[in-house]
Amino acid sequence: MKKIFIDGAAGTTGLKLRERLSSRSDLEVIEIDEALRRDISSRRQMINASNVTFLCLPDDAAREAVSLCENPDTIIIDASTAHRVTPGWAYGFPELSAHHREEIEKSKRIAVPGCYASGFVALVYPLIEDKQIQPYYPMTANAVSGYSGAGKKGIAEYESPEKPSELLSPRMYSMSSYHKHIPEMMAKSGLSYPPIFNPMVDNYFSGMLVNIPLHTRLMAKPTTVSRIRQLLAEHYEGSNFVKVMPEHIEDTFGGYLAANSLSGTNLMEIYVFGFDKHILLTARLDNLGKGASGAAVQCMNIALGLDEKTGLI
Repeated sequence: MKKIFIDGAAGTTGLKLRERLSSRSDLEVIEIDEALRRDISSRRQMINASNVTFLCLPDDAAREAVSLCENPDTIIIDASTAHRVTPGWAYGFPELSAHHREEIEKSKRIAVPGCYASGFVALVYPLIEDKQIQPYYPMTANAVSGYSGAGKKGIAEYESPEKPSELLSPRMYSMSSYHKHIPEMMAKSGLSYPPIFNPMVDNYFSGMLVNIPLHTRLMAKPTTVSRIRQLLAEHYEGSNFVKVMPEHIEDTFGGYLAANSLSGTNLMEIYVFGFDKHILLTARLDNLGKGASGAAVQCMNIALGLDEKTGLI
């Protein structure tokens, strides 16, 4: 039986991880005394006693946790931003390519992709790989997420019965700052320049949509909506968790696409809308699932040589 330690188990991602692992008979989750969860010596002991340690921590604390690991056999799976573009760390998105999956299989250091970045990279990486767009394409991404990604303080504000009316509507943020997912978006998709990224948070718990509009006149070679859909479908063919949706699927939803329909799952759906001058790519996922704890469990399963679907829906 493999021993699992969650460093930062009290946070949103940590709690979801604990929930996802609770029914696993093949794993033992070892827990630190609440009074010692910030104690370096106690954390070091737990990390080195584990087969797998998940880091659900702020970036600086995640880096500190890695420095505490002295056991060469302990697998570290980091859900923070700290190591997503760090050399030597496997990027935890196995569906991107056979190389990505192989890196996860053999690595002792795995960085879980960010939630927005998961949707963005899933859409852009295949297009750059196939030379449909050049790395210097002027990329724009618009996205909306549930408030579960806002941290404990943000969640408390949204769930307060006295919340202001502004929290009842979608709210833009990071309008003038450099969003922390942008370096990852660039590095893992192959872009040479940062995209214009417009994230929003809305009054529902979890789930997200990531949208990327494309102008075909700016693409590297002539294309159509059907060709782009086919390219993405072939790229993710056989995937357990990433599905490219068929043509005209929007008719099924009455002309609307809800952001929270995949909440509680590790699924990602990819849509290709538009017409041949303008194409809209959309990724729908759970920001706490494929965008966080679900992806972390999937990576653990692969790194331990298990069926990647174990414990996931």
